[in-house]
Amino acid sequence: MEYYLHSQFWWLVSLVIPLAVGLYAHFRVTGAYHKYAQISSHSGMTGRDAAAVVLERAGITNVSIREIGGEMTDHYDPEHRTLALSSENYHGTSLAAIGVSAHEAGHAIQHKQGYAPMNFRMGLVPSVNAASMALPFVMIGGFLFGRAGGWLLDLGIGCYLAITLFHLVTLPVEFDASNRAKVQLAGAGIADASEMTGIRDMLDAAGFTYVASFLASILNLIYLIVLRNEEK
Repeated sequence: MEYYLHSQFWWLVSLVIPLAVGLYAHFRVTGAYHKYAQISSHSGMTGRDAAAVVLERAGITNVSIREIGGEMTDHYDPEHRTLALSSENYHGTSLAAIGVSAHEAGHAIQHKQGYAPMNFRMGLVPSVNAASMALPFVMIGGFLFGRAGGWLLDLGIGCYLAITLFHLVTLPVEFDASNRAKVQLAGAGIADASEMTGIRDMLDAAGFTYVASFLASILNLIYLIVLRNEEK
């Protein structure tokens, strides 16, 4: 029993499990995305058009839609009220393009309606940014000084607390945006019943990546807490 409370055990757990789950999540989402990126939607709408329809149906007129470079770089920027779509999804007419675009438009709907988890996540951004910048110094300090400085572990625990909380609240934000996308695509007639199966598969795969991020963060947090207890 004592072994399961030992830092070496949790170090191994925090290394192996996130790596395995993260790789699974990566291959699952990229596989699903590339699969449905090859299937054209019956509506012939581009991702940009689909996002515009979803925004219009929600009565949103103050969000711009722009094209950005890269693959799977799509996101909604609440600060500038901008929906950014990768070139492939902006111009593409695939199931992947309309699914991803509708998902990002779902975030804009959350923003308009004051969806509480989204507002909470936005409020966490400054502290998470600070924690992310501090972590490399904590890790370097731990490597140089070993267990000599308990304050380094305390700082690391504080950083991972903020990051873990951010990943936790991200889960309902992302899953809710996907659910809104599914409802909007079906309701607007952008995708028919047979196409919705593929879109659900892709969006669910994307959602699992956020589960993987949360799992990695909380296991690292547990490892640092166990390590700190061994210091006492």
